Amino acid sequence: MLTNLKPLEIVLILAVILLLFGAKKLPDMARSLGKSARILKSEAKQMKKDGGDGGEAEAQPEGSQTAPRTIQAAPGDVGSSRPVGETGKQDKQS
Repeated sequence: MLTNLKPLEIVLILAVILLLFGAKKLPDMARSLGKSARILKSEAKQMKKDGGDGGEAEAQPEGSQTAPRTIQAAPGDVGSSRPVGETGKQDKQS
């Protein structure tokens, strides 16, 4: 379906998107989408890395288990999202 689009139709779709969201919001939306894609990519790599070792999680003693890494950010705030465990490291370096 999307392969049959002509250049005029693509321009029309882009114009409608521009009218709906406005020129001010489009760069912010693109930036947020890019940041989300980077986070998704890094988390997927981390999951592959963790899952590739097999039984490594079972070999750890009970006392040394760590909480899974999560992203901490205020809703709508794309500038300060970072893993929870690294908040102290960045504050000390600055």
